[in-house]
Amino acid sequence: MKVAVVGVTGLVGSKMLQVMAERNFPVSELIPVASENSVGKDILFNNKTWKVVSMQTAIDRAPDLALFSAGGSVSKEFAPQFAAKGTYVVDNSSAWRMEKDIPLVIPEVNAHALQAGSHIIANPNCSTIQMLVALKPLHDRYGIKRIVVSTYQSVTGTGQKAVEQMNAEREGRPVNPVYPHPIDRNILPHIDVFLENGYTKEEMKMILETRKIMEVPDMAVTATTVRVPTTGGHSESINVELDRDFDLAELRALLSKAPGVVLQDDVQNNIYPMPIWSHDKDDVFVGRLRRDESRANTLDMWVVSDNLRKGAATNAVQIAKMLIQKGFINA
Repeated sequence: MKVAVVGVTGLVGSKMLQVMAERNFPVSELIPVASENSVGKDILFNNKTWKVVSMQTAIDRAPDLALFSAGGSVSKEFAPQFAAKGTYVVDNSSAWRMEKDIPLVIPEVNAHALQAGSHIIANPNCSTIQMLVALKPLHDRYGIKRIVVSTYQSVTGTGQKAVEQMNAEREGRPVNPVYPHPIDRNILPHIDVFLENGYTKEEMKMILETRKIMEVPDMAVTATTVRVPTTGGHSESINVELDRDFDLAELRALLSKAPGVVLQDDVQNNIYPMPIWSHDKDDVFVGRLRRDESRANTLDMWVVSDNLRKGAATNAVQIAKMLIQKGFINA
């Protein structure tokens, strides 16, 4: 398989290479793509050196698969050009997620959305991915009436420059700020731009993507997304009202068997999900399960996952693997 990775020098692009190597993904020819400033640089993958090439060179090579993590404007311009060559594109930006005919896929949740002929597939928002991996088993068993989610999102979700801002502030060095305020020793209730309705774009992504992926256009969802000075993963406090009552022991057993979920719910021994434990892992960690005593049929839960892996790179590689399994790509 010829595989292009667009945005290969970024945090997610480099993580895509790592995940493909770990999973023995079938790559006969790697086509690393980055900005013009990086063309000609060497990329190490599977103990072999590959030269970074320009976007046009990659398109001309007509790869079987292109994994995109280079921002929405790049995806909008170039993903259709790859698709026109017969390439399957898995895009990590928000550019295509809400397009009607573009599949928005989490393999553990809605693998059926992958259809032959859909050459552009959207990777959901990192926070949406981990939330729905945890909630899909509950929706299947009890039905979901309403979701209230507050996120605690790592600076790695913004990119390398944000990590550099946090570290510079922490070490007292000069700062090239990415955020409008300091992030070290601070919390910003502000991810992406504010919209007319008072929500941020990140919050509306979670709301709209959830409805599309779960195939419930009027699902009641509200979100508050917050940036915190951590690395290793995103955390979420989720309050979910179910259609039917539940037995907490049964619900724990259900989650313990759910694909992609690791239950860490032993508060007597201080065991619960934390970013420091989720770092560089592909699972979605779930804990602090408890009945909401203020509302019927309602559960509180705490969900943590590595946003660069399951929230981005791993989910994209899993989608690519399913394209092979379904026979859409020959490997």
